[in-house]
Amino acid sequence: MTDSNAGQGYERVPTWDPAIDAQLDQVQNELKAIIQNLYNLIVQTTNHEGSPTQMAMKREITSLVENLISLSNTAPKATVTIPPELITYVENTRNPRIYTREFVELVQRMNQTLKGRSEAFAQMRDILARDIMAAIPDTKGDVKKVVESTGGKIDT
Repeated sequence: MTDSNAGQGYERVPTWDPAIDAQLDQVQNELKAIIQNLYNLIVQTTNHEGSPTQMAMKREITSLVENLISLSNTAPKATVTIPPELITYVENTRNPRIYTREFVELVQRMNQTLKGRSEAFAQMRDILARDIMAAIPDTKGDVKKVVESTGGKIDT
């Protein structure tokens, strides 16, 4: 098989599981081989020169069938979970890279919101602790333990 530009520019994002990565790499390589077989057949059909081309096409078709059989045996083992939202997005002829970018932006906004809430609750905890210690001095030790156990630090 000759080297091709099939799949150039599209890198598969690795998963957290090396076994799944190996399976997906194998499926990806088999798909590239099939695409190369089909490309070679197109070229041979376009530049048909008689008997030598027929023999080359027979070899290419045999290779294509072998690659398809190999893919049909390998593909079911490679489990990939694609979010239904992404499938709908692509079915509506939208670019999945845009979906990914929008998803990342949404996650960043949500993280900023949660960080703000977390900081606000921490400030509220500290203010409440100071007010409780000022109002009920006997609880100072207990309040300090509670604040420290929740990740805060109180000035005494």
